[in-house]
Amino acid sequence: MKEGPDIARIAALIGDPARANILTALMAGKALTASELAQEAGVSLQTASAHLAKLDQGGLIAMRKSGRHKYFRLAGDEVAGVLEALMGLAAGTGHLRTRTGPRDAAMRRARVCYNHLAGEMGVRMYAAMLDRGYLRQEGEALALTPAGADFVASLGIDLGALPRSKAPLCRECLDWSARQSHLAGQLGRAMLSHFIAQGWARREEGSRVVRFGPAGEAAFDRLFGAAEPA
Repeated sequence: MKEGPDIARIAALIGDPARANILTALMAGKALTASELAQEAGVSLQTASAHLAKLDQGGLIAMRKSGRHKYFRLAGDEVAGVLEALMGLAAGTGHLRTRTGPRDAAMRRARVCYNHLAGEMGVRMYAAMLDRGYLRQEGEALALTPAGADFVASLGIDLGALPRSKAPLCRECLDWSARQSHLAGQLGRAMLSHFIAQGWARREEGSRVVRFGPAGEAAFDRLFGAAEPA
């Protein structure tokens, strides 16, 4: 008998198209109802409920009640990391779903990846923090340097006040659209929260898109360098 983690079971849970659509919708980081997820998956509410039960039993999502409503979200950062890696693998091997309209460009530019900034702007931030010595690779791990801690503090982010979490402070996350890495972990979450709290950026309703206003983009450019001309 073979021993070890049963990756086939997890792969089967993710591999169903409707369940994959449900999990992708939850990558926005928001808790959604079964009705909302049924619409995202393109299935009936009854079918979505059956899929949600399987994902819950498999440990990929978590459910909480609020009054008469049930809300679903990803079970944690580890699940989000696996999904983002699979998106990167799918994009890198040419397995892409085509969507028309301007939202594609906006998604590539800046979007939320579960709870941190992804897309071209997320990649640019991560690269700048590496280049300036704020982050460094320690084997397979990513660490915040003393200079990086000073930089983060200068933004007004109190590392000591971050909520207790099993997630690492810094984690490299492969970006499926840029095919390069962006910053995840507790610091990645804190940076995105800071941008939104400062009014530099906002989450687009019903989407994973993050939109920076002119002032926010200028502030971002001052911190991480301007984007190269297209």
